[in-house]
Amino acid sequence: MTISSNTQAQFFQSLKHTIPSYASLVDEVAETLNVSMDSAYRRIRGEKLLDFEELRILCQRFNVSLDKFFSMNSNSIQFQGRLNTYHEDAFQLWMEDVLAQLSLVNSFSHRHVYFLVKDMPPFHHYYHPALASFKFFFWMKSILYYDSLKNEKFAISDNLYSRYQELTQKILKVYLKVPTSEIWNEEGLTTTIRQIEVYHEMGLIKNPQDTITLYHCLLEVIDHLEKMAETGKKSMFGQTPTEESAEYRLFLNEIVLGDNTFMAEIGDTKITYLNHSVLYFVGSVDQKFNESMFRNLENLMKKSTLISGTGEKERKQFFNKLRKKVQAKISLVEV
Repeated sequence: MTISSNTQAQFFQSLKHTIPSYASLVDEVAETLNVSMDSAYRRIRGEKLLDFEELRILCQRFNVSLDKFFSMNSNSIQFQGRLNTYHEDAFQLWMEDVLAQLSLVNSFSHRHVYFLVKDMPPFHHYYHPALASFKFFFWMKSILYYDSLKNEKFAISDNLYSRYQELTQKILKVYLKVPTSEIWNEEGLTTTIRQIEVYHEMGLIKNPQDTITLYHCLLEVIDHLEKMAETGKKSMFGQTPTEESAEYRLFLNEIVLGDNTFMAEIGDTKITYLNHSVLYFVGSVDQKFNESMFRNLENLMKKSTLISGTGEKERKQFFNKLRKKVQAKISLVEV
């Protein structure tokens, strides 16, 4: 089996978008196929057509699908992603995948990530160790169904964060270097608030004081988000932006409830990630699909209020509303 030189050129172009900008496609191809640099160049230029076995090896190495290249005029849209593996290192693998995806985005000089927020993006939970510990516990117990946590209850003192601290800090450091636009509304905190509330009501938080502490941690994260929005720059928790801090744009849309879609713009390519199974995402580099998604995001931002770096009144009103949601829950626990 062989493919046309035109289709082969498109295939190699898609491979190029899966490697960091500093990496060499010809080096990667030569090493993967165990051929000379000249032979790799000839394949990339379409002078030598790939055979079926070479296609299989390259697809496996670069984790791409050939489907879209053999159905160029169809309405199909190809996605790739990780599925829930339901074993005890699933969360570790998920975190490593998040780091790999962010690192790939950050490797490009032109890069930007757009979030259509339904739930507060996971990175913002990482700012506070106690809040991160709770989210890690919740994800592993209620989403990934860890057998080891089946009969366990959450306690801040268990410090689950410490087990993933190094990986979490790596993710945060890369995330803070990537320019980001987020489209929020008041419901962006609802999921996290509800998770804390339900665990408290079910007795899955050992000490009621921990519930109150978690809500206060959430208030501190809200304070930090407001400071980032005010400066229009990302920063580590409790710190001011540095020269490496990336742009942070926050939009308020009071009509549209997001769906946790996010798009990465890298170089001249866009990748859309759609949420599934709560934690996981599938991504597509389909050009027509991504351009359509990007136009939708652009329209949403145009119809939203930019509250980062400007719009002080709207910004203060928005964050005060978020605080009131959390404070109302604190009052119920303290009664």
